[in-house]
Parts: sequence; C-alpha cells; structure tokens
Amino acid sequence: MPATDWLIPEYDAEMAATRRFLERVPLDDPQWKPHDRSMTIGYLAFLVASLPGWTTMTLKRTELDIQPPPGKTWGHDAPTTTEGLLERFDRDVSDGRAALAAATEEDFQVPWTLKMGAQELMTQPRWMVYRQSVINHLVHHRAQLGVYLRLRGVAVPAVYGPSADEQTF
Repeated sequence: MPATDWLIPEYDAEMAATRRFLERVPLDDPQWKPHDRSMTIGYLAFLVASLPGWTTMTLKRTELDIQPPPGKTWGHDAPTTTEGLLERFDRDVSDGRAALAAATEEDFQVPWTLKMGAQELMTQPRWMVYRQSVINHLVHHRAQLGVYLRLRGVAVPAVYGPSADEQTF
C-alpha cells in the first residue's frame, strides 16, 4: 500500500479539525497573549494557518533557509482578518493535498535540509520532515491555539473526541 493511501485521509482529517479552530480565532486584538513569553494570538493563528503550506514546500523542494533576507521577517504577510486567515489556510491546504497526492514513495525518501544562512540545522528524509514539521508541528500549535481560545472565552472545538464545549465531533 502506498503511503499516500493513509497519509491523505489523515491530512484531510487534521486540516478539517484545524479549520474549525481557525474559524473561531478572535482577531479583534491580534496582539493579545496569555503571558509575556507567549506568542500573540495573531501570530499563533498565522503560524497554524500557514503550516499546511509546509507540505508543498517539503515535497517540492529539498531545502529551506529560514534566515530571511535583510529587511524581511517571517509573518510579514499575516492576514489581519479571520476571513483572510481562512483564505490563506484553504489555499495552502489545497496545494498541500495536491502535492501529497502526487508524491511517490521515492519522493518521501529524498533528503531535505533546513538551514539558517550557511548553517545546516538538520537533514532528514522528506517523510520525516512532513511528519514532524508539518503534521506534528501543526497539532502542537493547534493545541496551543485551543488554550488561547479557552482563555478568550471561545468554545474549543472537538477534535479526537468531545471537548468540554462540544460533545460531538
């Protein structure tokens, strides 16, 4: 059985759950954060919304340099409305799903490198980068977003089972 036979249903389920979280993000105060050392809700929501784009980047490229060019910062194009956030997410989910569906078993074995300027931070097979830096990373930050929603008085969606706010999923 090709890996995509089980990766695509998982991808679809995780993206559907993530969209339910993003639909509820209150961006009336994008600078709100629960603690001085925490990310702002606007930045965290943008991070969650943009992580599906890493699927395409992981499967279409062999490296990423996370040191931005002078004058640029990551997140400079962050949407300022929930609608904009969802548009970005939906586009990246669609592109990511297409890249995942087109991937071959050989594509998943290709080495992929994360760099910061001239420094190589890691090299792993694409399947591991997809698993850790896309799916696991997304689930981690989605859970953080759930805490932010709870602290803002917003109902937390059910994901793998009922939440305190939703008994069906």
